[in-house]
Amino acid sequence: MPNSPSAAVPVSAEKTFSSYNHEQGTAYAQARRGYHPNLYQIIIDYHTSTGGQLSTILDIGCGPGTAVRELAPRFAHAIGLDPSDGMISTARSLGGVSSSSEPIRFDISTAEELGSHISPPIPDSSVDLITAATAAHWFDMSRFWPRAAQLLKPGGTVAFWTSGSLYVHPSMPNYAAIQAVMDELEERHLKAYMEPGNLLTRNLYADLPLPWTLEQQVPEFDESTFFRKEWNKGGLANAADDGYSLAQQTMDLDTLEKVLGTASPVTRWREAHPDAVGTERDVVRMVRREIERLLCEAGVEKGKEEVTGGVGAVLLMVRKRM
Repeated sequence: MPNSPSAAVPVSAEKTFSSYNHEQGTAYAQARRGYHPNLYQIIIDYHTSTGGQLSTILDIGCGPGTAVRELAPRFAHAIGLDPSDGMISTARSLGGVSSSSEPIRFDISTAEELGSHISPPIPDSSVDLITAATAAHWFDMSRFWPRAAQLLKPGGTVAFWTSGSLYVHPSMPNYAAIQAVMDELEERHLKAYMEPGNLLTRNLYADLPLPWTLEQQVPEFDESTFFRKEWNKGGLANAADDGYSLAQQTMDLDTLEKVLGTASPVTRWREAHPDAVGTERDVVRMVRREIERLLCEAGVEKGKEEVTGGVGAVLLMVRKRM
């Protein structure tokens, strides 16, 4: 049963992204697409609907700062934390400012510490909104939730979101065969390189530990305020009514190859097959070539191959009690 105290989810310490250097962080920032503005609006509307304030936002697992850079202009103060020195150095180089024209503060910290060792520390009961974009599946929730309760103001909000598998839109030429290629990438080539955190994203956080499902519950969070919204569940990659990331977007195969290359199982596959990286034997390159073949087989002109698709996605939000 999802999210029950007896359904323990293994903790998977993230070691792939956290070891990124500046060059890898920069490549990640260039390849990973951002999120739809309406996603951010849903979060802000939920947060402010019962008086949530817009003073301080804290983004956890911020990577190169993609999400906090978009949300910061709505808050007077903005902080991004990530355990990777390379990600933080990239985030600092890209910058960003809050509504008060204050630069976003980027620091190195895990989600479990939540800045407890940075200087100056983040004061208790000082944060209005804590966010984690495609990152919460790497957190040790038994340690994160108590620390989040410590930093949040009464009535403050935690918002997590993630995307799952990439789905090919049925309007594409040779749609079924191309979807089979994408499925084979995960099931045949990358499954051995997936960590428990990756599996949490594939089922859209159905088993992500929540404050009231932990063995040691965190009563500061109000279960009655829990909010869950899904997009494109089950591979229905049609245009979402309020938008999310890759919801029915089209990209050329150069872009597709770069996007797929940012996935942590692909990084781990490449670490295990260093001689194949950058060659025609690279796992992502092989997928690209097969998609090219299938599109050309369906009559698409060479050099004009594109993929239209979407992702399954989910947003979870909950408030701290007043």
